[in-house]
Amino acid sequence: MPTTDIPPPALRPYLTEAHEQLWAEANEFATGQVAARVPSMEAAAHTVERELPKLMARQGWFGVTITEEFGGMGAGHVAKTVLIHRLAVVCAAAAAILQATLIPVGALQHWGTAEQKQFWLPQVADGTVLLSIAVTEPEAGGHIGGIETLAVPDGDGWVITGEKVHIGNSHIAHLHVVVARTAATGVTASEALTAFLVEHDRDGLTVAPHRAKLGLHGFSAGRLILDQVRIPATNVLGTVGQGLHVAHSSSIIYGRPNLTAVSLGIHEALIATTAHFLSNRPRYGRHLSDHPVIQDRLGAMQGRLQSALTTAYSAVHLLDNGLPCDSELIGAKHTGHQLAAQTAQDAMELHGAHALDADYPLQRFFRDIQHTHSPAGTGEFQRIHLAKTALGATPRQWSEYLHAETAWSQPTPDPAPA
Repeated sequence: MPTTDIPPPALRPYLTEAHEQLWAEANEFATGQVAARVPSMEAAAHTVERELPKLMARQGWFGVTITEEFGGMGAGHVAKTVLIHRLAVVCAAAAAILQATLIPVGALQHWGTAEQKQFWLPQVADGTVLLSIAVTEPEAGGHIGGIETLAVPDGDGWVITGEKVHIGNSHIAHLHVVVARTAATGVTASEALTAFLVEHDRDGLTVAPHRAKLGLHGFSAGRLILDQVRIPATNVLGTVGQGLHVAHSSSIIYGRPNLTAVSLGIHEALIATTAHFLSNRPRYGRHLSDHPVIQDRLGAMQGRLQSALTTAYSAVHLLDNGLPCDSELIGAKHTGHQLAAQTAQDAMELHGAHALDADYPLQRFFRDIQHTHSPAGTGEFQRIHLAKTALGATPRQWSEYLHAETAWSQPTPDPAPA
């Protein structure tokens, strides 16, 4: 069950009354709709979970950042973080399903034409269309400049050939944002890449069979094979040569805070599970939780969670308010994962051999937290960016450049004095 029924006081500067209501709704959904499905998702690791996306779609959550003009909630990034965070406390795989679609939704919102947004965003908002973003490749990994998938002009359209791997929601997405090379080798990545909208039923597009991962069982993160997939020119997202910008901005503004929220939920679940175990485990005439040496370890875990919590929400609060915060978003993702991974290790040690039981949730949390490190930039990549910030060499601030005002961006004001 969710460990925090109401938002902790430390989050009050970042939350409105609408956010707090969403927190309660997400908790209720997680306990009522998600928790009961976790055992079957764990038992069938080779199966893609398809029912939970439908249930989340009915909540309207895939449209959390989509403006009301296109049928969305227009709720912003703090609201998005609340949803992903609260789902991840109960099931990180469910949270991953939500966050993986919200990344390409952001790309479409910021880079799509009026016609593209008018056609696709209402379908995303009502849950009839889910999205994926396909950047990572078998050889290049997450190195965008090394992308080998090619898109060549063909009459009034393009033909795309290549492979993409580790694509979130690959098996349930109806539309893929595919980044491909459109210039000759040697042209810089800032000019050589283009983003395309590729419908899932295009001839030549194949989704390889789902393979179970270490964790996030039920979540689809698969391989797309594009064999001369032809699309019209109207499916270009942004302009030709802007693919690097589409990928980078989506990763920073959506990918990193989304994964921060996933790791935050896992972190919270790790501590709740460990505290419950220690409080009910007799040892030496008392419970383990009564021993100072154990309290020291648990206290360190709680301190990490509190740091991760405020770091995560302060970053997306800045984002909702249009302030330059790329480094804060990157730092929150890096810090959140590192702190949660350390807590996961402590939790395993404090449980002893009990932690290794396959039907005990701790081993699931330990496996799931490993999935928040590499996506949207490894720790090394993020530290390099943070070092550039320290050296005063910060590149374009996508958080400021692509800001759009939302109705939920300001905390509920204090009552005026009488």
